[in-house]
Amino acid sequence: MKSKYRKTLIACYLGFITQAITANFVPLLFLTFHRTYQISLGKIAFISTVFFFTQLLVDLFCAKYVDKIGYRRSVVASEVLSGAGLIGLAVLPELLPSPYVGILISVMIYAIGSGLIEVLGSPIVEACPFDNKESVMSLLHSFYCWGSVGVILVSTLFFAIFGIENWKILACIWAVIPLYNIFNFLSCPIESLTEEGEGMSISQLFQIPIFWIAIILMVCAGASEISMAQWASAYAESALNIPKSLGDIVGPCLFAVMMGISRSFYGKYGEKLDLIKFMIGSGVLCLVCYLLAALGPFPILNLAGCIVCGFSVGIMWPGTISITSGKIPLGGTAMFALLAMAGDLGGSIGPGVIGVVTQNANDNLKAGMLAACVFPVVLILSVLFIRKKRAEIKPINQKTESFL
Repeated sequence: MKSKYRKTLIACYLGFITQAITANFVPLLFLTFHRTYQISLGKIAFISTVFFFTQLLVDLFCAKYVDKIGYRRSVVASEVLSGAGLIGLAVLPELLPSPYVGILISVMIYAIGSGLIEVLGSPIVEACPFDNKESVMSLLHSFYCWGSVGVILVSTLFFAIFGIENWKILACIWAVIPLYNIFNFLSCPIESLTEEGEGMSISQLFQIPIFWIAIILMVCAGASEISMAQWASAYAESALNIPKSLGDIVGPCLFAVMMGISRSFYGKYGEKLDLIKFMIGSGVLCLVCYLLAALGPFPILNLAGCIVCGFSVGIMWPGTISITSGKIPLGGTAMFALLAMAGDLGGSIGPGVIGVVTQNANDNLKAGMLAACVFPVVLILSVLFIRKKRAEIKPINQKTESFL
């Protein structure tokens, strides 16, 4: 019975790899866009803002409408849009009068696809009859990490061999993955988490105290992860005085490797581990890593803090999803969508906090990192609260219980 859902799992793995492609490929081309199309760096920075803001809007859309549209239609649309956006990236800048507008349109198209798979991948896997779902969920999310590593390494190798001026060919090559995955999602079995009409509404979810704790956890998880991931390259360059292309490999790539190792480790041994204890330990390690990055006396220690931080944040996002879905089985798609939105919100807030503090401290990046310590601290306190109340918080299996 469970073997027929392996195709579903593989489709979701490829979906998360697709999400990694859409999130990591274009940032590698920022300077190329600047040189080729004479786009200002301020406008180029806005590309990432458009990507994450579009995902936030998709999260909100999913919370309200995906159950009505259906999982299969929505997840197939996610792959179609991701593939179309990547191909559009290679075509639209040349077709439209403004290359920048063409890039933004393409980014928005594949950001919609990325947002859909971000929301739908977890509930689709959660609805499959697998044992040890916490481990399966962690392993699923590890494919985003391995996808990020693959995008950075393969793209860097492609540019070294064929020249970065051929990036449009690579964009079309990356589009093959989501376009192929359309057929997987069309043919694999997909179950629903709840029967039609049984899933909780947004207003009901917001009346559950543990859901608010989960939202705080996701914001801090997203902030802790994305903040360090985005600044790791700068640390690599400043610590080792190496070119940016190599800095991207030493910084963000090794960060993603460590995060993938963390999620794969829990995916393999999770049934033998206490998720709450693992998350507390990871939170403490995350705080230590941020302190090391901010206060380490040697550049190599600052860099080590950045890289090891990848391992510490690995379990936070999938772990929070597993805890919340276990305590609120009737949360439905709205719950997963709002959790994803909270994670994306944290991913938007965190780097901004570091940037503002760094600027106000005369471009002292270590001051920004020190300020960002607030995110792992709040995360640790939230998990400790759940641990303290774990015996009191019973799974909410009926809608009426959500008001208690």
